[in-house]
Amino acid sequence: MQRKAAGAAGTRGRSPVTPGRRVLAKYGETLLAALAKLGVHSDFDLVLHLPLRYDDETRLYPIAAAPSGSSVLVEGTLVDSSVKYRPKRQLVCTIEDESGVLVMRLLNFYPSQAKQLVPGARVRLYGEIRQGFFGAEMVHPKCRLVSEHAPVPDTLTPIYPTTAGLSQTALSRMVHDAIAACDLRDTLPPDLLRRLKLPDFRLCIDYLHHPPRGAPQAGLQERSHPTWRRMKFDELLAQQLSMRIHRERRQTLAAPALAPRDALTHALVSQLPFQLTGAQDRAAAEIRADLAKPHPMQRLLQGDVGSGKTIVAALGALQALENGYQVAVMAPTEILGEQHFNKFSGWLTGLGVKVVWLAGNMKRKDRRVTLAEVASGAAQVVIGTHALFQDEVEFHNLGLAIVDEQHRFGVRQRLALRLKGSDAGAGVQPHQLMMSATPIPRTLAMSYYADLDVSVIDELPPGRTPVATRLVSDTRRDEVIQRVRDACVAGSQAYWVCPLIEEAEAEQGAADGVPAKPAASAAKRMRGRLEALQLQSVLDTYERLRATFPELSVGLVHGRLTGAEKFAVMEAFKSGAVQLLVATTVIEVGVDVPNASLMVIENAERMGLAQLHQLRGRVGRGAAKSACILLYQSPLSPFARDRLKIVFETNDGFEIARHDLRMRGPGELLGARQSGVPMLRFADVSVDLDLVEAARDVAGQILSLHPEVARRHLERWLGGKEHYLRV
Repeated sequence: MQRKAAGAAGTRGRSPVTPGRRVLAKYGETLLAALAKLGVHSDFDLVLHLPLRYDDETRLYPIAAAPSGSSVLVEGTLVDSSVKYRPKRQLVCTIEDESGVLVMRLLNFYPSQAKQLVPGARVRLYGEIRQGFFGAEMVHPKCRLVSEHAPVPDTLTPIYPTTAGLSQTALSRMVHDAIAACDLRDTLPPDLLRRLKLPDFRLCIDYLHHPPRGAPQAGLQERSHPTWRRMKFDELLAQQLSMRIHRERRQTLAAPALAPRDALTHALVSQLPFQLTGAQDRAAAEIRADLAKPHPMQRLLQGDVGSGKTIVAALGALQALENGYQVAVMAPTEILGEQHFNKFSGWLTGLGVKVVWLAGNMKRKDRRVTLAEVASGAAQVVIGTHALFQDEVEFHNLGLAIVDEQHRFGVRQRLALRLKGSDAGAGVQPHQLMMSATPIPRTLAMSYYADLDVSVIDELPPGRTPVATRLVSDTRRDEVIQRVRDACVAGSQAYWVCPLIEEAEAEQGAADGVPAKPAASAAKRMRGRLEALQLQSVLDTYERLRATFPELSVGLVHGRLTGAEKFAVMEAFKSGAVQLLVATTVIEVGVDVPNASLMVIENAERMGLAQLHQLRGRVGRGAAKSACILLYQSPLSPFARDRLKIVFETNDGFEIARHDLRMRGPGELLGARQSGVPMLRFADVSVDLDLVEAARDVAGQILSLHPEVARRHLERWLGGKEHYLRV
């Protein structure tokens, strides 16, 4: 019946037969839409739609000898079948064989099933036997009619990831047809496979879709079986090849060669109230060398919270300025952008450099003036948010684009800013420096940043005192309140941070392994409700704390405030007019108030590792001893307990990032849902380091010695999807 339905669907709105879609061309729009939800867009995608798990229907047990506690296959004759109400409507059948009797209960069933399951029919059941009120029973097992002495399968039964409207039967048939239709000859040379001890590709595909009787299910489930390792390696190799090709292509593009002139650089360094660290000097030298080349720099500057990335970026900006080019600095939030504007202005204005601010909420007159200065070149350093890459913004001669917290921007946004270069139409692009305060673990950098040059600031400036982290249950709130009062009365300042509800819910879903994907309209409505709840939550907290601390000046900042309102509150906090700042996570990055020495994070169990570490980095920026109190609600889930324990035990952002990769995967760390980076389906960079290293080494060899092998391999795994490459 399912086959008939699938075939009927395939007669309406069939897609044209194109290479790589001969199997999919047989199906209609409804089934194709369901497959698209699973990421299946070609026949080869079906081949790579590997099972989640397997049912072992290769051994037939007598009813009396079948073990309980695991799914088993039994067969018998149906001796009784009736619809009963206890209390809900259900189909209850009694099956017997030579050894015993078993009751089967179907809680949901079709009338056609009730007609088929009649006394005398021979049935085969697959499910877990449990002891019920009337003895041994199976509830909702897999059930089918069979003839006597029907053969038992000699392979495990695959269970595929699926979606509504797509049955396991239909999906299995599609996969079978795709395997028969696709060319599965190996793309890699035999000597390479022998050297890496990798099995043949076609054998792996057959094994993974239909493992033989007795196959080690644990290795298949954990993806450690040799066949799984082959899939992972091939996927990683395709990623490495694409990244390396993109890197080589970048070397064919032109960029302004910005020779080091150093007059402004020496002037700035001489007036700084601090000395650059060795790591800052090293990173600045790497950027200086890249900017002098006639090819676009694409360098990622990463470092822990407070490591001093901004001054290194400013030194790179001066090199562009001394060569007569403009610099753009783009930040994901107005608070962070304004922080950069204040720092760059303070450092560069005295050197005769004109620094301007450009944001979407500027007054029309001010915006018109600023746009004219940018277009004429009078504005030398332009700092702003997403407004920088809008169509009306025209640079005179953009030589360097600096993107802070780059993972928060989409791939099109970063590309749009780069294309505003001095002569993008002629293939001349500005250099690009990306910054991230979320340290990238080594395996992640090797995999997803293989096409970039990476500079790491791995030491903090001298004099920075580590922030003491405290885990405090909400039942001890009175003690926390007293600590805040004591700190502020003594002349210090404090933050009280409320969590973002939508982030908490999304993370909990990911932790439970249930990534929810509501429809766009439903997601928008849900987002609106959550934002309203969040706003009410932070407003309630603000009013409660104002009443609790009548002797203190309490400020409030959240995402719904206008840019001017946020700026006014933050300026009051920086000046000391506000002693306690109640805030959402909009202060996660870009806030630098040295006098603030205490932070309380409410409902810390809802936040992610990187976010907690970023928030904690807002204190400890002065000479005073600082503390971050993680206020949590009991009871804690094991996932939340593990997360808080990690933040409590280490201040090392790289160590925290490593744990974050293990717990949440690369998607969250990279912002990969909007980055344009192809996410890995099979490999896990947190555990497959040896395969990442092998793929990295092999990619270079194949490109130089066997370019045709590289072409075939990329065609198989990426299908010419050039948009996967980082821009």
